[in-house]
Amino acid sequence: MSAADMEAPLCLPRRPLTRLPRAALPQGTVDTHFHVFRAGAPLNTPRSYTPDLATIADWIELSGNLGIARGVLVQPSVYGLDNRVLLEALAAYPDRLRGIVVIDPETAETEIERLDRLGVRGVRINTRNKGGLPLAAARTLAESIAPLGWSLQLQINPEQLPDIAATLSGIRLPIVIDHLGFIPLARETRSLHVDALKRLMDRAEAYVKVTAPYRLTKDVNYDGFAEVACALAASHAERLLWGSDWPHTELWDGMPDDAELVETMQAAIDDPAVAEKIFVRNAEALFFGR
Repeated sequence: MSAADMEAPLCLPRRPLTRLPRAALPQGTVDTHFHVFRAGAPLNTPRSYTPDLATIADWIELSGNLGIARGVLVQPSVYGLDNRVLLEALAAYPDRLRGIVVIDPETAETEIERLDRLGVRGVRINTRNKGGLPLAAARTLAESIAPLGWSLQLQINPEQLPDIAATLSGIRLPIVIDHLGFIPLARETRSLHVDALKRLMDRAEAYVKVTAPYRLTKDVNYDGFAEVACALAASHAERLLWGSDWPHTELWDGMPDDAELVETMQAAIDDPAVAEKIFVRNAEALFFGR
C-alpha cells in the first residue's frame, strides 16, 4: 500500500435499512445523487477516502424498499476519470438510471456521444476532493456537452458560491450544485448562504441538491436544515433536487439512517405540490427528458 493510499481512510459501512419512512415518497421519486463501489475496481491515487463496498444491486434493493423509482448515479472522486463502474450500472438498468461522469476536458466528441447513448447526462466538477476536476475545466467541458443538453454538476465549497455565477458567465447549460453548496447550517451565517444560493438559482437553469444534511452540521437533529429547505422552496421550488447521497462516503464517526434522512426532507417540505417538484418532476425533466 502506498503512502497516498494510507492517507485515504476507510469509510464507515452504511447502516442496514431496518424500517421504512413513516410516509411514502411521491410516486416516481428520483434519487439524484448516489454512488456505487464494487470489488476489484481500481481506486484513484491520490484520493480523499477509501470507500466501503456498495454495489448497484445494493442500491436497487434500497430504492425498492424506499419507493425510489429511478436514480442518477454520480461518479465518485475515488475512481477519477475511470467511469467503468458507473457505466456497468447504467448498462444493467438503462431505463431506471442516468449517470454523471468525470471526463478529461479534451474528451473527443465521438466518446461524449457514446456516453450519451449509454445514459450519461452530465459531467461533475469537484473542488473538494482529490481526484476531482477543477473549476477551471468548466468552460472547455461546457462547449463539448452543451449540444447534448447535459448538466454541469459542481461539488464546491460555500465560499465559492458568491462568485460562481460570474465564474461561469456565458455558459449556457444547466448547473447543479451538490449538497446545498456545503453551506454550514449555523444560525449566524445561514441567511447569507441562502441568499447566495437564491442569487445563483436566479440564473437560468441553476439547480441545487437539497441533500446530505449531515455534511452541513454536527447536530444530530440537523438543526437549520428545514429552515434552509423551506426558504429555498418558497422562491425556487422548480430548481431544487432531492438525493439520498447513499452510501454516505467520507464518514468516520457516525452513519445516518436512510429512513430518517427521507423523513427529515419530508418534514422540511410538507406541501405535496412542492414535494412533487423536488422529489420527482424537476429531476425527471432534467435527467430523463429523453
